[in-house]
Amino acid sequence: MLGVHVSAECVERSRRDSVSTSANGTGSAMKLQRVPHPCRVLCDRVGILTFSRPFESLVKPKSKRPSGDHSPQALGSRLRLPLSNVFLLAIVLAGSTATARTEPTVEELKARVSSANVGEKAKICVEIAEKQLVATDKLYAADDMEKAQASLTDVVAFSELARDYSVQSHKHQKQTEIAIRSMTRKLNDLLHVVGREEQGPLKEAIKHLERVRDDLLLAMFPKGAK
Repeated sequence: MLGVHVSAECVERSRRDSVSTSANGTGSAMKLQRVPHPCRVLCDRVGILTFSRPFESLVKPKSKRPSGDHSPQALGSRLRLPLSNVFLLAIVLAGSTATARTEPTVEELKARVSSANVGEKAKICVEIAEKQLVATDKLYAADDMEKAQASLTDVVAFSELARDYSVQSHKHQKQTEIAIRSMTRKLNDLLHVVGREEQGPLKEAIKHLERVRDDLLLAMFPKGAK
């Protein structure tokens, strides 16, 4: 009887263990297979939390504009600025060409002196002297002494003629005096640039221009005049 009791007790313990094990297994299975929340089911159905296709396919990629826009509007906007620059350059060149055409040469100015009236002769002679002074400066810089002496002679000669015509006509005296004063200053600047052996003609020209200016001042402001 002891053996039967022990066997029955063992069987009962085994049954309890199996029931306990079965209960635990069933609980785990139930825990894994529990019914989901209704909201989760609804969300799954409308596809908010789960998607039937990859997320990237739902996002429509932005179309990229090709780097080279060959439309007529884009081509026109690119050509507008260069064409405006070309137009501006053409205006500048036309203006410079017109200035070069309208500005007379020294020889043309000399030819006008004989046919001009006395008042205009003074202006023309001043213009000739100023142009020849520019040429003198360039010729000294180029070390062309022979031509520099010739142009310097014209500076003095036409400055004296401008004085004579201005005093005779009583016109352009102040303008002539200002021009002579400016040319005298430029000759003094040139005198300090050239070598000592080349300063003689320049000093003589400066003396002549100073005398011309004194004569003009005397004609405008005569001594003893009230």
